[in-house]
Amino acid sequence: MAETATLARPYAEAVFRLADAGGTLAAWSGTLGTLAQVAAHPDMQDCMAKFDLTAVQLQELFLSLCPGDLSAEAKNFIQLLIEYDRLTLLPEIFAQFETLKNEREGVVDAQITTAFELEGAQLAGLVADLEKRFKRKINPQVSIDRDLIGGVRVVVGDEVIDGSVRGKLNAMATGLLAS
Repeated sequence: MAETATLARPYAEAVFRLADAGGTLAAWSGTLGTLAQVAAHPDMQDCMAKFDLTAVQLQELFLSLCPGDLSAEAKNFIQLLIEYDRLTLLPEIFAQFETLKNEREGVVDAQITTAFELEGAQLAGLVADLEKRFKRKINPQVSIDRDLIGGVRVVVGDEVIDGSVRGKLNAMATGLLAS
């Protein structure tokens, strides 16, 4: 895992510098997201691992699976990744690019786990409260976990806010066992 992150970092940083200098962070974010999905697809993974494709064949196959027109820079980037046998790094390159982009834009990801689906107004209110607390724009990523029983659990960076019923029950159990 650490090796993948280490190998992907220079590519993510290079694309970030290119996109930042050109004012195309959002466009590159979308492009890298698409490329990462194509590279992570199990059929594409099989092709890269099992078949002895030439660089040109692999590039043609990969580009044929990408929806829409890619910029010349994106095509060159794919060619570079293929040349250095780094195409499988695309999902990690995308993740690192998004981290750099979010830092530049003052945005932080928040993993919000709830016991029940949040209504639009509920989520908007929670996000507004989190933005006040962290003094940054919040990019919410919501998931549902019925085991929480009720409430929410929020993870922002390395900080955890556990307002779930399950978390409170666990805290009570720990307190009772300690006394």
